[in-house]
Amino acid sequence: MARTGSVNYLLGARFHKMAFVEFGNPAAPAVVCVHGLTRNGRDFDALADALADRFHVICPDLPGRGKSEWLPDAMAYQPPSYVVALAHLFAQINKPAALIGTSLGGICGMMLAAAPGTPLTRLVLNDVGPHIPAAALKRIRDYMAGAPERFASLPALEAHLRKIHAPFGKLSDAEWAHLTRFSARTVLNQTGEGGIAMNYDPKIIEPMRNTVPIDVDTWPLWSLIDMPRLVIRGASSDLLLPDTYDRMVASGAEGYVVEDAGHAPALMDYASMARIKAFLMEG
Repeated sequence: MARTGSVNYLLGARFHKMAFVEFGNPAAPAVVCVHGLTRNGRDFDALADALADRFHVICPDLPGRGKSEWLPDAMAYQPPSYVVALAHLFAQINKPAALIGTSLGGICGMMLAAAPGTPLTRLVLNDVGPHIPAAALKRIRDYMAGAPERFASLPALEAHLRKIHAPFGKLSDAEWAHLTRFSARTVLNQTGEGGIAMNYDPKIIEPMRNTVPIDVDTWPLWSLIDMPRLVIRGASSDLLLPDTYDRMVASGAEGYVVEDAGHAPALMDYASMARIKAFLMEG
């Protein structure tokens, strides 16, 4: 059963609220699950349920997503801001924790894991690593820029999600319905008519909108991470390339490939959830 909460964090000259859901016994070892660029913490409901018998699982909505407050400055929608918000969350949790990060969430996880004095004890990276190719960043930017501003119905939104997130893997109708439910927010047009929009601030794309994507290389950051790491790769991913994955595993990380997924595996299937749980229980 998911419980809701929030944490206040200071960014710039004002405080903001970041919402989260949590599962399991608050006295148990902590696991924080951080979602991807256009997603929210409810993506992890199935995984959190699977972990809740052994762990205290906290799934935040990054700033501008889900139930978290939107930021007044669109250019603040970048990883350093998210790390600030997450640092406040870890201060509130006030105990060591593992982190599971999908895509953008994994980038934040690497930044936190590399910091001296980090509260992180284990790191799971879902289809992201120290090298991100420009072509993948361009694809993400373009689908965000081309997304409809609103949808006539939940089925219309679900059809959109099934198309753009097909690389999540072979999800059931119930799983797509779950993702759709938490991907929707109700909006009104100027005449007061209702519609449905994606559940994030449309301005999250602004830092990417007018940029020319280039390869991102953060191998020096990776070299600073000194904790057990599990790297998950979608077999057809265009963001975590095979050479990057192989180099991460060669440097000491454990590896796991989801055969029927690209960028990024939804982590809703039994095998992926079991592999993550086994890794977390190694410590």
